[in-house]
Amino acid sequence: MLCTVSTAPPFPAADPLGEALHVLRMDGVFYCRSELGEPWGMTLPPTPGCLWFHVVTSGGCRLTVDGAGDGADRELRPGELVVVPRGTGHVLRSAPGVSAPDIRSIPHPMLDGRYALLRHGGDGPVTRMVCGAVRFSHPAAGDLVASLPDLVRVEPSPIGDRVQDTLRLLAAEVEHGGPGSDAVITRLADVLVLQAVRGTLRADAATRTGWLGALADDRIGRALAAVHREPDRDWTVAALAATAAMSRSAFSARFTELVGESAMGYVTRWRMQAAAEFLSGGSGTVAQAAHRFGYRSEAAFARAFSRVVGEPAGRVRRHGLRGAVEALEAFAD
Repeated sequence: MLCTVSTAPPFPAADPLGEALHVLRMDGVFYCRSELGEPWGMTLPPTPGCLWFHVVTSGGCRLTVDGAGDGADRELRPGELVVVPRGTGHVLRSAPGVSAPDIRSIPHPMLDGRYALLRHGGDGPVTRMVCGAVRFSHPAAGDLVASLPDLVRVEPSPIGDRVQDTLRLLAAEVEHGGPGSDAVITRLADVLVLQAVRGTLRADAATRTGWLGALADDRIGRALAAVHREPDRDWTVAALAATAAMSRSAFSARFTELVGESAMGYVTRWRMQAAAEFLSGGSGTVAQAAHRFGYRSEAAFARAFSRVVGEPAGRVRRHGLRGAVEALEAFAD
């Protein structure tokens, strides 16, 4: 399935989608500025948990996404952005039939821990692109990303479109950037991905269900926003129901219906993700995290953390979350 999006009017002040994108916190895993001479091709293997994006700043290419019938052999032009939301394997090449080796076998010197420069292909006309992989760190992101189509495509449009304004800034930085250009490119790329995801979710009514739909609900959304703002508060079903101005039984039933899990299960998941972010910074200990998030013992916190996050708290403190590290290492090797 393919979704082509454009920029819509500004969000209202009470904006569940804005709340969602804010609390999910997108992390950059890998960025690459590419200069590709015809003929050229490269295969990007499946990267679960990551959103791939590609921006053509000059030249052009063809894209094939594994398993996406209407995404097969699609032409990409200058000023165009595509996002492969679920890290599905895909191929980029200058023309149909051109050999496309795995990107991991193509030299791409890392300019810093996350940013690479890739020069590849023959002596023909050059295509310039910015590519990368990002991820949303919160467990709730799985539901949001699952609601996206297999391929999001933002086509060139007139001046004044917010996405195109960002694309023009990015293209100018790629072509004429000076000191600090790499940092500017990565930040502009992050903005582009968020703009594309936002536009898709806002344009397609079918995506505004589940967790995102719950945020839009007048009462359940109020309770969710409160948990997001204060994950370390000693929440109970009664306190959440009071926030939503509902009875406990009505609140519990409505919450589970919209979110797909119990209120306290959601609180625990959100709290553990906040703890993971705290520990990933490396400045806090597991004992400090346990105390901060309301656990009476470090052992009880560690058990809950491993069950929810899927990794030991001590490991996350030392190395960060596994998904981002493994995805980065796959391309930085």
